[in-house]
Amino acid sequence: MTYDPVSEKIIAFGGFDGTRYLNDTLSFDGTNWAQIATQSAPPARAAAQMTYDSVSQKVVLFGGFDGTNYLGDTWLWDGSTLQWTQATPAHQPTAVTSPMLFPDPNGRADLFGGFDGQFYQLTMWQWNGSDWTQLSPSTVPFARASAAVATNTSTGQVVMFGGLADVNPNNTWTYDGTTWTLQSPAVQPLLVYAASAAFDPGQQGVVLFGGGSGGVDQNTTWLWDQVGATWTRLSTPQSPPAREGAGMIYDAALQRVILFGGQDNNGYFNDTWELVPTSTPTPTPTATPMPTSTPTPTPSTTPTPRATPRPRPTPHPRPTPPR
Repeated sequence: MTYDPVSEKIIAFGGFDGTRYLNDTLSFDGTNWAQIATQSAPPARAAAQMTYDSVSQKVVLFGGFDGTNYLGDTWLWDGSTLQWTQATPAHQPTAVTSPMLFPDPNGRADLFGGFDGQFYQLTMWQWNGSDWTQLSPSTVPFARASAAVATNTSTGQVVMFGGLADVNPNNTWTYDGTTWTLQSPAVQPLLVYAASAAFDPGQQGVVLFGGGSGGVDQNTTWLWDQVGATWTRLSTPQSPPAREGAGMIYDAALQRVILFGGQDNNGYFNDTWELVPTSTPTPTPTATPMPTSTPTPTPSTTPTPRATPRPRPTPHPRPTPPR
Protein backbone atom coordinates (compact mmCIF):
# COMPACT_ATOMS: atom_id res chain seq x y z
CA MET A 1 0.00 0.00 0.00
CA THR A 2 1.34 3.44 -0.89
CA TYR A 3 0.22 6.97 -1.69
CA ASP A 4 0.12 8.04 -5.33
CA PRO A 5 0.48 11.84 -5.64
CA VAL A 6 -0.56 11.73 -9.31
CA SER A 7 -4.05 10.39 -8.60
CA GLU A 8 -4.01 11.83 -5.07
CA LYS A 9 -5.18 8.50 -3.70
CA ILE A 10 -3.84 5.62 -1.68
CA ILE A 11 -3.26 2.53 -3.85
CA ALA A 12 -3.31 -1.03 -2.49
CA PHE A 13 -2.75 -4.25 -4.38
CA GLY A 14 -3.27 -7.97 -3.79
CA GLY A 15 -3.02 -9.83 -0.50
CA PHE A 16 -4.42 -13.05 0.94
CA ASP A 17 -7.95 -13.43 2.32
CA GLY A 18 -7.43 -16.73 4.16
CA THR A 19 -8.53 -18.76 1.14
CA ARG A 20 -6.91 -17.31 -1.95
CA TYR A 21 -4.30 -14.86 -3.17
CA LEU A 22 -5.73 -11.68 -4.65
CA ASN A 23 -4.82 -9.38 -7.54
CA ASP A 24 -7.29 -6.59 -6.87
CA THR A 25 -6.21 -2.97 -7.21
CA LEU A 26 -7.91 -0.67 -4.70
CA SER A 27 -7.87 3.09 -4.20
CA PHE A 28 -8.83 5.16 -1.17
CA ASP A 29 -9.99 8.75 -1.65
CA GLY A 30 -10.16 9.71 1.99
CA THR A 31 -13.71 8.46 2.48
CA ASN A 32 -14.28 5.29 0.46
CA TRP A 33 -12.35 2.38 -0.99
CA ALA A 34 -12.99 1.52 -4.64
CA GLN A 35 -11.83 -1.36 -6.78
CA ILE A 36 -10.14 -0.22 -9.99
CA ALA A 37 -10.70 -2.15 -13.21
CA THR A 38 -7.40 -2.37 -15.10
CA GLN A 39 -6.54 -3.76 -18.53
CA SER A 40 -3.75 -5.81 -16.99
CA ALA A 41 -2.50 -6.36 -13.47
CA PRO A 42 0.26 -8.18 -11.60
CA PRO A 43 -0.57 -11.83 -10.93
CA ALA A 44 -2.20 -12.58 -7.59
CA ARG A 45 0.18 -12.45 -4.62
CA ALA A 46 0.76 -11.39 -1.05
CA ALA A 47 3.84 -9.87 0.61
CA ALA A 48 4.71 -7.70 -2.39
CA GLN A 49 5.84 -4.17 -1.56
CA MET A 50 5.05 -0.85 -3.22
CA THR A 51 6.45 2.67 -3.10
CA TYR A 52 6.24 5.85 -5.14
CA ASP A 53 9.15 6.88 -7.38
CA SER A 54 8.90 10.68 -7.52
CA VAL A 55 11.40 10.94 -10.39
CA SER A 56 9.45 8.73 -12.83
CA GLN A 57 6.15 9.61 -11.11
CA LYS A 58 5.16 5.95 -10.99
CA VAL A 59 4.38 3.52 -8.19
CA VAL A 60 6.83 0.61 -8.19
CA LEU A 61 5.72 -2.87 -7.06
CA PHE A 62 8.17 -5.73 -6.56
CA GLY A 63 8.21 -9.32 -5.33
CA GLY A 64 5.82 -11.29 -3.16
CA PHE A 65 4.59 -14.85 -2.80
CA ASP A 66 1.74 -16.57 -4.68
CA GLY A 67 1.41 -19.71 -2.57
CA THR A 68 3.99 -21.62 -4.59
CA ASN A 69 6.60 -19.23 -5.94
CA TYR A 70 8.67 -16.35 -4.64
CA LEU A 71 8.25 -13.56 -7.17
CA GLY A 72 10.80 -11.24 -8.75
CA ASP A 73 8.75 -9.27 -11.26
CA THR A 74 8.48 -5.48 -11.34
CA TRP A 75 5.26 -3.61 -12.10
CA LEU A 76 4.61 0.11 -12.53
CA TRP A 77 1.39 1.92 -11.65
CA ASP A 78 0.56 5.06 -13.61
CA GLY A 79 -1.77 7.29 -11.63
CA SER A 80 -2.64 9.36 -14.70
CA THR A 81 -4.03 6.38 -16.64
CA LEU A 82 -4.89 4.15 -13.66
CA GLN A 83 -3.14 1.23 -15.35
CA TRP A 84 -0.42 -1.30 -14.52
CA THR A 85 2.53 -2.01 -16.84
CA GLN A 86 5.00 -4.83 -16.33
CA ALA A 87 8.57 -3.58 -16.52
CA THR A 88 11.26 -5.54 -18.36
CA PRO A 89 14.49 -4.58 -16.58
CA ALA A 90 17.82 -6.01 -17.73
CA HIS A 91 18.76 -6.56 -14.09
CA GLN A 92 16.63 -7.32 -11.07
CA PRO A 93 16.85 -8.30 -7.40
CA THR A 94 16.46 -11.89 -6.25
CA ALA A 95 12.85 -13.05 -6.16
CA VAL A 96 11.76 -12.51 -2.57
CA THR A 97 8.80 -12.11 -0.29
CA SER A 98 8.43 -9.24 2.21
CA PRO A 99 11.31 -7.03 1.07
CA MET A 100 11.62 -3.44 2.25
CA LEU A 101 10.73 -1.02 -0.56
CA PHE A 102 10.99 2.69 0.23
CA PRO A 103 11.72 6.12 -1.28
CA ASP A 104 15.41 6.97 -1.49
CA PRO A 105 16.26 10.52 -0.40
CA ASN A 106 16.96 11.20 -4.12
CA GLY A 107 13.34 10.36 -4.98
CA ARG A 108 14.00 6.94 -6.52
CA ALA A 109 12.62 3.64 -5.21
CA ASP A 110 15.07 1.57 -3.14
CA LEU A 111 14.75 -2.10 -2.21
CA PHE A 112 16.49 -3.92 0.63
CA GLY A 113 16.44 -7.51 1.84
CA GLY A 114 13.54 -9.96 1.70
CA PHE A 115 13.31 -13.74 2.00
CA ASP A 116 13.85 -16.03 -0.99
CA GLY A 117 12.47 -19.20 0.58
CA GLN A 118 15.86 -20.26 1.92
CA PHE A 119 17.87 -17.17 2.89
CA TYR A 120 17.24 -13.67 4.17
CA GLN A 121 18.80 -11.13 1.84
CA LEU A 122 20.96 -8.06 2.54
CA THR A 123 21.44 -6.67 -0.94
CA MET A 124 20.20 -3.21 -1.83
CA TRP A 125 18.85 -2.06 -5.20
CA GLN A 126 17.58 1.15 -6.73
CA TRP A 127 15.04 1.55 -9.54
CA ASN A 128 16.16 4.07 -12.19
CA GLY A 129 12.90 4.19 -14.10
CA SER A 130 13.67 1.29 -16.45
CA ASP A 131 16.17 -0.97 -14.68
CA TRP A 132 17.39 -2.03 -11.25
CA THR A 133 20.92 -1.05 -10.18
CA GLN A 134 22.58 -2.76 -7.24
CA LEU A 135 23.88 -0.34 -4.63
CA SER A 136 26.94 -1.03 -2.50
CA PRO A 137 26.89 1.02 0.70
CA SER A 138 29.96 0.50 2.89
CA THR A 139 27.70 -0.77 5.68
CA VAL A 140 24.30 -2.42 5.38
CA PRO A 141 21.81 -3.73 7.97
CA PHE A 142 21.83 -7.39 8.88
CA ALA A 143 19.88 -9.53 6.40
CA ARG A 144 16.16 -9.53 7.10
CA ALA A 145 12.59 -9.42 5.78
CA SER A 146 9.33 -7.97 7.09
CA ALA A 147 10.99 -4.98 8.75
CA ALA A 148 9.17 -1.69 9.29
CA VAL A 149 10.62 1.05 7.08
CA ALA A 150 9.72 4.61 6.14
CA THR A 151 11.45 7.72 4.80
CA ASN A 152 11.37 11.10 6.51
CA THR A 153 10.97 13.17 3.36
CA SER A 154 11.61 16.41 5.27
CA THR A 155 15.12 15.42 6.39
CA GLY A 156 15.93 12.68 3.86
CA GLN A 157 16.42 10.00 6.52
CA VAL A 158 15.21 6.41 6.06
CA VAL A 159 14.35 4.55 9.29
CA MET A 160 14.19 0.74 9.51
CA PHE A 161 13.36 -1.35 12.55
CA GLY A 162 12.94 -5.03 13.43
CA GLY A 163 11.82 -7.76 11.06
CA LEU A 164 12.50 -11.46 10.64
CA ALA A 165 16.09 -12.67 10.35
CA ASP A 166 18.60 -15.38 11.20
CA VAL A 167 20.80 -12.74 12.86
CA ASN A 168 19.27 -10.50 15.54
CA PRO A 169 17.01 -7.89 13.86
CA ASN A 170 16.21 -6.12 17.15
CA ASN A 171 17.84 -2.88 16.04
CA THR A 172 17.20 0.48 14.42
CA TRP A 173 19.04 1.53 11.26
CA THR A 174 18.97 4.84 9.40
CA TYR A 175 20.03 5.64 5.84
CA ASP A 176 20.91 9.05 4.41
CA GLY A 177 21.09 8.12 0.74
CA THR A 178 24.72 7.02 0.99
CA THR A 179 25.41 5.32 4.31
CA TRP A 180 23.50 3.05 6.68
CA THR A 181 24.04 3.76 10.38
CA LEU A 182 23.23 1.42 13.26
CA GLN A 183 21.57 3.56 15.91
CA SER A 184 21.77 3.06 19.68
CA PRO A 185 18.51 4.52 20.96
CA ALA A 186 17.95 4.83 24.70
CA VAL A 187 14.46 3.43 24.16
CA GLN A 188 13.03 1.34 21.35
CA PRO A 189 9.93 -0.77 20.69
CA LEU A 190 9.67 -4.44 21.49
CA LEU A 191 11.16 -6.46 18.63
CA VAL A 192 8.39 -6.81 16.05
CA TYR A 193 8.01 -8.19 12.54
CA ALA A 194 5.45 -7.09 9.95
CA ALA A 195 4.92 -3.82 11.80
CA SER A 196 3.67 -0.77 9.90
CA ALA A 197 5.59 2.48 9.45
CA ALA A 198 5.00 5.83 7.77
CA PHE A 199 6.44 9.33 7.93
CA ASP A 200 4.02 11.80 9.48
CA PRO A 201 4.94 15.47 8.91
CA GLY A 202 2.46 16.45 11.62
CA GLN A 203 4.39 14.36 14.15
CA GLN A 204 7.72 15.42 12.61
CA GLY A 205 8.93 11.84 12.44
CA VAL A 206 8.43 8.24 11.38
CA VAL A 207 5.50 6.55 13.13
CA LEU A 208 5.54 2.79 13.82
CA PHE A 209 2.47 0.75 14.73
CA GLY A 210 1.77 -2.83 15.77
CA GLY A 211 3.55 -5.88 14.43
CA GLY A 212 3.98 -9.41 15.70
CA SER A 213 6.34 -10.34 18.52
CA GLY A 214 6.83 -13.99 19.33
CA GLY A 215 3.35 -14.80 18.07
CA VAL A 216 1.71 -11.98 20.05
CA ASP A 217 0.43 -9.06 18.00
CA GLN A 218 0.99 -5.53 19.30
CA ASN A 219 -1.05 -2.33 19.14
CA THR A 220 1.37 0.29 20.41
CA THR A 221 2.33 3.44 18.50
CA TRP A 222 5.90 4.76 18.46
CA LEU A 223 7.64 7.81 17.01
CA TRP A 224 11.27 7.99 15.87
CA ASP A 225 12.85 11.19 17.17
CA GLN A 226 15.61 11.94 14.65
CA VAL A 227 17.16 14.73 16.73
CA GLY A 228 17.32 12.66 19.90
CA ALA A 229 18.02 9.44 17.97
CA THR A 230 15.55 7.49 20.07
CA TRP A 231 12.02 6.08 20.02
CA THR A 232 9.11 7.60 21.94
CA ARG A 233 5.94 5.70 22.71
CA LEU A 234 2.89 7.77 21.81
CA SER A 235 -0.20 7.66 23.96
CA THR A 236 -3.46 7.66 22.00
CA PRO A 237 -7.01 7.87 23.45
CA GLN A 238 -7.89 4.88 21.29
CA SER A 239 -5.98 2.56 19.02
CA PRO A 240 -6.56 0.05 16.25
CA PRO A 241 -6.74 -3.51 17.61
CA ALA A 242 -3.42 -5.35 17.79
CA ARG A 243 -2.31 -6.68 14.40
CA GLU A 244 0.55 -7.37 12.04
CA GLY A 245 0.96 -6.82 8.33
CA ALA A 246 -1.27 -3.75 8.04
CA GLY A 247 -0.68 -1.24 5.27
CA MET A 248 0.17 2.24 6.54
CA ILE A 249 1.05 5.40 4.61
CA TYR A 250 0.78 9.18 4.88
CA ASP A 251 -1.99 10.56 2.69
CA ALA A 252 -0.82 14.00 1.58
CA ALA A 253 -4.29 15.00 0.41
CA LEU A 254 -5.81 14.21 3.81
CA GLN A 255 -2.67 15.17 5.73
CA ARG A 256 -3.15 12.04 7.83
CA VAL A 257 -1.44 8.70 8.31
CA ILE A 258 -3.87 5.98 7.16
CA LEU A 259 -3.74 2.36 8.33
CA PHE A 260 -5.65 -0.47 6.67
CA GLY A 261 -6.04 -4.22 7.09
CA GLY A 262 -3.66 -6.73 8.61
CA GLN A 263 -4.28 -9.84 10.66
CA ASP A 264 -4.14 -11.31 14.13
CA ASN A 265 -4.38 -14.87 15.39
CA ASN A 266 -8.14 -14.84 14.89
CA GLY A 267 -8.27 -13.70 11.28
CA TYR A 268 -8.06 -10.70 9.00
CA PHE A 269 -9.01 -7.03 9.29
CA ASN A 270 -10.57 -4.73 6.73
CA ASP A 271 -10.89 -1.66 8.93
CA THR A 272 -9.38 1.73 8.11
CA TRP A 273 -7.91 4.12 10.71
CA GLU A 274 -6.38 7.58 10.59
CA LEU A 275 -3.90 9.06 13.07
CA VAL A 276 -5.04 12.58 13.93
CA PRO A 277 -2.50 14.67 15.86
CA THR A 278 -3.95 17.16 18.31
CA SER A 279 -0.73 19.18 18.16
CA THR A 280 2.96 18.75 17.43
CA PRO A 281 4.47 16.38 20.02
CA THR A 282 7.66 16.96 21.96
CA PRO A 283 9.16 13.45 22.13
CA THR A 284 10.08 12.28 25.64
CA PRO A 285 11.53 8.78 26.13
CA THR A 286 9.26 6.52 28.17
CA ALA A 287 10.94 4.94 31.17
CA THR A 288 9.47 1.46 30.64
CA PRO A 289 8.45 1.00 27.01
CA MET A 290 6.59 -2.32 27.17
CA PRO A 291 4.20 -2.72 24.20
CA THR A 292 1.14 -4.82 24.99
CA SER A 293 -1.46 -6.59 22.91
CA THR A 294 -4.28 -4.49 24.42
CA PRO A 295 -4.76 -0.74 24.21
CA THR A 296 -2.95 0.65 27.26
CA PRO A 297 -2.44 4.42 27.11
CA THR A 298 0.92 5.50 28.48
CA PRO A 299 0.78 8.62 30.69
CA SER A 300 2.74 11.42 29.15
CA THR A 301 2.99 15.17 29.33
CA THR A 302 3.22 15.35 25.56
CA PRO A 303 0.13 16.20 23.48
CA THR A 304 -1.61 13.02 22.31
CA PRO A 305 -2.59 12.17 18.76
CA ARG A 306 -5.99 10.62 18.17
CA ALA A 307 -6.62 7.45 16.19
CA THR A 308 -10.03 7.64 14.54
CA PRO A 309 -11.74 4.71 12.83
CA ARG A 310 -12.88 5.37 9.27
CA PRO A 311 -15.66 3.57 7.36
CA ARG A 312 -14.93 -0.02 6.37
CA PRO A 313 -14.19 -0.53 2.67
CA THR A 314 -16.46 -2.75 0.63
CA PRO A 315 -13.88 -4.31 -1.77
CA HIS A 316 -11.67 -7.25 -0.85
CA PRO A 317 -9.45 -6.56 2.15
CA ARG A 318 -5.69 -6.49 1.87
CA PRO A 319 -4.61 -8.86 4.65
CA THR A 320 -1.10 -9.47 5.85
CA PRO A 321 1.05 -11.89 3.84
CA PRO A 322 2.08 -15.26 5.25
CA ARG A 323 5.40 -15.42 7.07
